[in-house]
Amino acid sequence: MLTTPFYDPTISYEDNYEKGPFGAFADGKVYKQKGAPKVDFLKQKVFLPFGIPAGPILNSRYVKSAFEKGFDIVVYKTVRSGFYPCHPYPNVVPINLSGSLTIKKASGKLKTKKNYSEPLSITNSFGVPSKDPYFWQADAKRAMNYAGLGQVMVLSFMGTVMKYQTEKEFIDDFARAAQMSYETGAKIFEVNLSCPNVGNEGLVCYNLSITAKVLKAIRNKIGNRPLVVKVGYYKETSDLEKLSEIVNAYANDIAGINTIPAEVVNAKGEQALPGPNRLKSGVCGHAIKWAGLETVNKLREIRDRRNFKFTITGVGGVTVTKDYFEYKKAGADVVMSATGAMWNPLLAQAIKSKIKK
Repeated sequence: MLTTPFYDPTISYEDNYEKGPFGAFADGKVYKQKGAPKVDFLKQKVFLPFGIPAGPILNSRYVKSAFEKGFDIVVYKTVRSGFYPCHPYPNVVPINLSGSLTIKKASGKLKTKKNYSEPLSITNSFGVPSKDPYFWQADAKRAMNYAGLGQVMVLSFMGTVMKYQTEKEFIDDFARAAQMSYETGAKIFEVNLSCPNVGNEGLVCYNLSITAKVLKAIRNKIGNRPLVVKVGYYKETSDLEKLSEIVNAYANDIAGINTIPAEVVNAKGEQALPGPNRLKSGVCGHAIKWAGLETVNKLREIRDRRNFKFTITGVGGVTVTKDYFEYKKAGADVVMSATGAMWNPLLAQAIKSKIKK
C-alpha cells in the first residue's frame, strides 16, 4: 500500500531539502531492534543488510529518519567537490507503464500519468545537485552520528564534468571529492559512476578505462576504507566481467543498478520534464527490477567463478517485501530500495517481521 512519500514530488527539490522529510519519516517514531547485529557489511555489523540508496536521502534529517524507521544501511545523497544546482521542478513524475521496462521499450517514448499507483514506477531527474563542500561535510558528520547499534551511513560522491576539461582534470575531481568525503570520517564510501541525469556527462561506468583510473585515484585518497561502486545496467556480460576485474583490484562492492534512461513525454507528446538535457530521464521502481536481478545474477556468477572478493548490492525495483528475498536469492549480499522506501517508509520493518516468522 502506498503512503505519503517522505520526499514530496509535488514541491521542488529545494523545498524538500529545507522542509522534509514528510509522511511517516516525520512522525518521530523509532523502531526498536532487539538483540545484537550479526550481519557483516564492509567491516560493519548490521541487523539487516537492507537500506536506502543515495537518491532520496537529501541530508542529515532524512538519514536520521531512515535509521529511526529500521533501515540499517543509509546512503547520503551524492555530493560533489563544489556547488551544483538541481534541475528545475518537477523532478519526479509517475510513469504509465505496464510490466517491465525492457531495453526495447526504453528506446521508445514513455508517457507520464497523473497518479502514483502500484506496481510503482516513476522517472526522476535531479541532475545530482550538491551543496558547497563546507556545508555538506558538516551535515554528513551530523548524519553519520545518527546511526544506532547495527546501522551505518555510506557517503556517496562523484566527479563533475566541466567545459574544456581534460581527462586528467576529470579524474582529479573525483579524487578531490573523495578526499573531501574522507575528511568527514565516514566509515564507508560510494562513488557514483552511474547517474544518467547529468546531460552530456554520460555514464562513467560504461567507459571502463576511465573507471579504472578513477577508482585507482580514489583508492589513493581513502586508504583502506571500504568503497562501493554504483553502476548502471550493462547489456554485455563481457563489460560486467571487466568491471568486476577493476572493482576487485580497487574497491569492495558493486551496487547495481541505478535507473534505466528513457524518453518521457506528457499526454500531448511533449517533453515531460522542462529544460535542456532532460528529454531522457531515469526510470526506476518496479519496471526495472528485472534488470537489477539480472545484474546481480551475472555478478554472482563472475565473482564465484573468478574467486573475486567484492560484495554485491542489489538495487532496482525493490518496492515490496518479496523483492528483498528475490534479490537475496539471486546473490545480493545487500539490498536497497529508493522508490519503494519513499512510498513505504515501513518497508524495512516489514522485511524484518517476515524474517522473524
